[in-house]
Amino acid sequence: MSRVEKLRIRMQEQGLDAMLITSPYNLRYMSHFTGTTGLAVITLEKAFFVTDFRYTEQVAKQAIGYEIIQNKGPIYDEVVNTVRSNGIEALGFEEDFVTFSTFEALEDMMPCDLVPVSGMMEALRLIKEPAEIATIKKACSISDAAYEHILGVVKPGMTEIEVANELDFYMRKLGATGVSFETIVASGVRSAMPHGVASSKVIEQGDFVTIDFGCYYDGYVSDMTRTFAIGEPDPKLKEIYQIVLDAQLKVIDAAKPGVTGAQLDAIARDYIASHGYGEAFGHSTGHGIGLEIHESPGISSKSDYTLVPGNVITDEPGIYLPGIGGVRIEDDLVITETGNEIICTPTKELIVL
Repeated sequence: MSRVEKLRIRMQEQGLDAMLITSPYNLRYMSHFTGTTGLAVITLEKAFFVTDFRYTEQVAKQAIGYEIIQNKGPIYDEVVNTVRSNGIEALGFEEDFVTFSTFEALEDMMPCDLVPVSGMMEALRLIKEPAEIATIKKACSISDAAYEHILGVVKPGMTEIEVANELDFYMRKLGATGVSFETIVASGVRSAMPHGVASSKVIEQGDFVTIDFGCYYDGYVSDMTRTFAIGEPDPKLKEIYQIVLDAQLKVIDAAKPGVTGAQLDAIARDYIASHGYGEAFGHSTGHGIGLEIHESPGISSKSDYTLVPGNVITDEPGIYLPGIGGVRIEDDLVITETGNEIICTPTKELIVL
């Protein structure tokens, strides 16, 4: 069953005649369009793609099965025409993506009811197809190689920004189209900042260095975190490293179909708390990845989603001690029929450079 056919089933369940797709991620998922200007209107019988002159040829090659409409004026004028010509009475729109000002404009223009919809396509994206998993694995292989490369480059006297730039450029050399997010390089006491993006701080002997990074490959992301030491680290840092690693491995052992995101989160959180560092682990244990760096399912105390084969999630517990430093270790996992597959390959044993 195609993605459009799966969407139509959900549209019927919600009483929609058509769905307006404007989120670039959902647009790519439903049509394979990789450009930057366009939208789709999917009815129960047809699929329309509206774009301007710059992208009509590209849409014809990528959005197979869509009827192409070229807008020469405002793009939503063509949506109005499509609604009228197809007798659409209830048009769904992505309430989590459409701005209020756009909604007001649509409400004035559309000769039909506008129905806010949340999570309809994201629910389809939860379960990755084999081709999607293969692409994510390729993205992970690039970030894996970049990590191995950076271990041979980083040294005292380099700044965090220099390390981040080397990582980013190396991933592009290997075929990445961009980074998944702004690369985090946090050294010394800055490693106690969970999202300490690379700064001008100089890496020093004795520092713990946490790097959290990933890349885009063919539209899909990787996401990996490793922490290593430059010279012999503080014994306290070595202690929390082992606790984080043990917690991370416990999540891997438990991640399988039938387990909820909240249950996985509790495994890491309870283990870290049992060693006295519960207050030092303030973020969720993981999240889904795919077309976006953060997508469902969540691996957090609030997630009652039950994992199924095809989910791709991160496993990234951490401990952060202000004034001392911190540790986070992260892998990407594919949930399989019998458990999970780890798709980040670099060692997680503490490396001292």
